[in-house]
Amino acid sequence: MLNQTNLARIDLNLLVVFSFVLEERHVARAAGRLNLTPSAVSHALVRLRQLLNDPLFLRTAKGVVPTARALELGRPVAEILARVGSVVASAVPFDAATSARRFVIGAPDAVIASLTVPLLRSIGRHAPHVDIGLLHLMPSQRDAGHHPWQENLDRLEKREIDVAVLPLRMVPPRFEARRLYDEDFVVAMRSGHRFARAPTMAAFCEAHHLLVSLSGDPRGFVDDALAKHGRKRRIALTVPTFMMALAHLASSDLVAALPRSLVASHAARFGLTAVELPFKRKPDPIIAVAPKAAIADRGIAFVIDVLAACAAPEQQ
Repeated sequence: MLNQTNLARIDLNLLVVFSFVLEERHVARAAGRLNLTPSAVSHALVRLRQLLNDPLFLRTAKGVVPTARALELGRPVAEILARVGSVVASAVPFDAATSARRFVIGAPDAVIASLTVPLLRSIGRHAPHVDIGLLHLMPSQRDAGHHPWQENLDRLEKREIDVAVLPLRMVPPRFEARRLYDEDFVVAMRSGHRFARAPTMAAFCEAHHLLVSLSGDPRGFVDDALAKHGRKRRIALTVPTFMMALAHLASSDLVAALPRSLVASHAARFGLTAVELPFKRKPDPIIAVAPKAAIADRGIAFVIDVLAACAAPEQQ
């Protein structure tokens, strides 16, 4: 561990140089991005080598290659720089009317498709200079003992995402959660589909189904529910996103269990209709999540307030 004397020798700019060289694998390209001369970057690397007692980068004909130690340092250095950036950003009072910050919101694409239009409308009205980045989040593959959304919660803590909107009933104590709305599922299909005229359990099981599955695994919560009734269905097609599912339903005889708000938002556009599931299922709470430490940032709190306002019409 570094002592106080060593800490006094650390220039944060050295870590910035390290991060850019690690990403570019080339001193001159890193220098260009940093608006420095290659000589200045080389001198910074010399200081870093002395500080960390490692060569860090080895020269080659095509650039530089990081040492094993440099690769080990990549993630912790990135986390340090992200935290410093967060501290600096939060030190300036957030003013929605004038701020030019960029916020990254992660959510399943069904949620994104339902909230994006009102979100952008509200941001444009209240924070005209703020930019939004949307990331498609999906649960990890089933693994006993592993929370399906854990990887996304980890990304929140690393500040790769500012706010996540997820179907979670509980979050770890280190996170703050705000309930936006409750989501249930319906059976969606093209208008005129014969299943809509007689949506029985037997007809549901006989139909050819589409399933949204990022991994391609042809099993979901519907299959678990059917198994409890001693039934099963045929998954004729899996697709990686909900929006892709809408397009395929519109041009086929497939049926799919999809979020009610997604279908309601896009049924007219795709020529779809929907009926209730042939079995009971408890709705999923859709919540906005951020680390408790991040909530002190008025900008993050603003984004969550906007999401809550956009979701308000969804409340029953």
